[in-house]
Amino acid sequence: MSDADTENNTDIRNNPGIRNNTAQYAPGEVIDLQDFLKLAGLVDTGGEAKFLIQTGEVRLNGEVETRRRKKIMRGDRVELDGNEHLVDF
Repeated sequence: MSDADTENNTDIRNNPGIRNNTAQYAPGEVIDLQDFLKLAGLVDTGGEAKFLIQTGEVRLNGEVETRRRKKIMRGDRVELDGNEHLVDF
């Protein structure tokens, strides 16, 4: 680690808001997009969720989302097959 990293506090070991280069959320605050599709009954399998997301058939808040691990939270809008679903868990 360089002195510049120490000065800018970019060392993840010293920053409680960062862990393993991923944002930290309280349990229940967020869910992966692919998991939401399964739990909401919009798909039958994880493979189906993966396929639909990666082929651009899912929209998140009006924008095409192709990252199946995209973190979504309460209030987000997920669209599939022209039907919009409000995230509320």
